[in-house]
Amino acid sequence: MIILITLCFSCNSSITEDTVEKPNIIILYADDVGYGDVGIYGAQGVETPNIDYLARNGIRFTDAHSAAATCTPSRYSLLTGKYAFRRNVKVLPGDAPLLIKPDTPTIPSMLKKEGYKTAVVGKWHLGLGDGKVDWNEEVKPGPLEIGFDYSYLLPSTGDRVPSVYLENHNVVSLDKNDSLKISFTDNPNDPNPYQRPTGITHPELLKQKADQQHSGAIINGISRIGFMGGGKRAEIVDEEMTDVLLDKATRFIDKNKSNPFFLYFSFHDIHVPRAPHTRFVGKSTMGLRGDAIVQMDWVVGEIINTLKRLKIERNTLVIFTSDNGPVLNDGYEDMAEEKLGNHRPSGIFRGGKYSAFEGGTRVPTISYWPGTIQPKESDALWSQVDMYTSIASLLKITPNKNSLLDSEDMIDVILGKSEVGRQLLLEESYTYGLRYGKWKYIMPSEKEYKWVDTIKKIESGIDTIPKLYNLETDPEETNNLANTHKEKVGEIRDILKNILNEK
Repeated sequence: MIILITLCFSCNSSITEDTVEKPNIIILYADDVGYGDVGIYGAQGVETPNIDYLARNGIRFTDAHSAAATCTPSRYSLLTGKYAFRRNVKVLPGDAPLLIKPDTPTIPSMLKKEGYKTAVVGKWHLGLGDGKVDWNEEVKPGPLEIGFDYSYLLPSTGDRVPSVYLENHNVVSLDKNDSLKISFTDNPNDPNPYQRPTGITHPELLKQKADQQHSGAIINGISRIGFMGGGKRAEIVDEEMTDVLLDKATRFIDKNKSNPFFLYFSFHDIHVPRAPHTRFVGKSTMGLRGDAIVQMDWVVGEIINTLKRLKIERNTLVIFTSDNGPVLNDGYEDMAEEKLGNHRPSGIFRGGKYSAFEGGTRVPTISYWPGTIQPKESDALWSQVDMYTSIASLLKITPNKNSLLDSEDMIDVILGKSEVGRQLLLEESYTYGLRYGKWKYIMPSEKEYKWVDTIKKIESGIDTIPKLYNLETDPEETNNLANTHKEKVGEIRDILKNILNEK
């Protein structure tokens, strides 16, 4: 079994001789954008001309996956090349300690050793500090301790406190005389240690109504998960976030145009709370969720325009993808369900965010590199967990196989030199799915996650019985073949157990 998983580490990649020796690398990491949420993947009611441009001039993947169906596990796997379950990674609260330990090999630490300048801009949600953060002092360890030279972060995510920006180790624009404190809780009815109004106590102050979990501290007219005190001058303005983050990203690119750089640009769009800038409001037929997609697409265009302006586009590999599948109502009443129309956020696929079905992890994925990548569509199977080893292969770096058990070399697939993807692919959600050739197996769970189906209105795919689908004939996963193909169920179940038990 170990041979099957690590086989590709020894493969010789057929990178062309005229490939740039040390290309710039940009990962554009959208949030909660489903397979069908992009124009060229079939979106209705919203246009994404800039992402479509990348796809028409690069490779549009039809079977590429986030490592998990929720964001923190996917982000962990992308940066480390390890499946999230190996560290029991879950979606983190806003006050969680740094999840990736400073001695962990990461994409930025690997590239930094090769002379790259490295930056992360945008949503982080991988924890910060040691678990006892004083937000009024230096906040570390963080991205700078795991290989990034520069970071400008939304520390957790927009629906959780603290609702501030963190540049490198310090909260931006913080008034030392108005100390910032947070108390993280999923229940806004808990005792509030601060004076700041909440969505429970002052609903009249809200721009968007929220469910109980998201009805904590109100910042910028939007209630969040948890309580926050002080830090008034440092508060984010949601509608301005896109411009703030884009400015930091383009400044980093401009500053490092003459040397190789790695930029991990982590969108907040289209995660809740959705509050696009006024210039994007009404640009789709789907309300704020669709308008946030338009805003996200505009950012992609601005980053590509920056590369063109600096004449470094042909020296830069750009990968656009998403951290998990889509969700409509994820805590705020923003009319995402009511204004959906004929749009199918997961395309033909079943499920979405949180789900074990294909819609949980099959996400829009595009690789773009003018002069190196030739336009095409690819159905090669691969995962974001493969980014680490693939980038290492691109730069002819030999990674430590023991520390990268899960990451396979997919660089020829990413560059369009091969259609041979993975033989096996793990899909993490609140259970595990395993892709094996044309087959998809979903492991039964003792626990049912009915809230995914009932509250999020997403088919979770999680059940107490095993599920087996033939994706070649049934890509929508409608016909469970587990009872009629018990031998195949047993075969794939044993392979999955081996993966889960590997060290």
